[in-house]
Amino acid sequence: MGVTDRKEREKTEMRELIRATAMKMFLEDGYAKTSIRSIADAIEYSPGTIYLYFKDKDELLYEVQGEAYGRLLEVFKKEATSTDPLEKLRQVGRSYINFGLQNPELYDLMFIIRAPMNVDEEIHKANGGNCFSFLVDCLDDCIKKNLLRLKDIEQASLLIWATAHGLVSLNLRCRLKIMDQPEEAIPQILIKSMEDYLAAVTI
Repeated sequence: MGVTDRKEREKTEMRELIRATAMKMFLEDGYAKTSIRSIADAIEYSPGTIYLYFKDKDELLYEVQGEAYGRLLEVFKKEATSTDPLEKLRQVGRSYINFGLQNPELYDLMFIIRAPMNVDEEIHKANGGNCFSFLVDCLDDCIKKNLLRLKDIEQASLLIWATAHGLVSLNLRCRLKIMDQPEEAIPQILIKSMEDYLAAVTI
């Protein structure tokens, strides 16, 4: 391995170390309480080293979110595999809700805290785009086969995403305690609510 190749490998490894450490600290300590200096202390480098790879904490958050969206996409690919468009749509809903419930801190970083403000708008669109496209493609199949009352693909995508997100968020923010349901019953209640909504928009 030449000097140039070794340097590129070292840069890649350092970038991954910073990103992995940032994700761990964002999840354990919270995004607001994590600083560039605290990340630098954790990896035993100076803050200046981190700024060689990321311009600010927002850009680091974007990187962490990108990995999180990648994990969600892998869940979709693994769990939403039916050849029946409606069943596949139900599988997307179930896998999304389960992902959020099983990864509450990660879900918070992805969908609840304010999006990075210093990242280019086009990059915002790219981050998580594959997950959204997975839902859109599934809905497109349903609409083309006249299986849904919803006919506008953008409206359908927004409504279904908002429903699933709302259910997960209500639970993560402890707003479902007013229902006086046992904690272990919540996942199935949320999934049943999602499936009832889908049934209501099915022809």
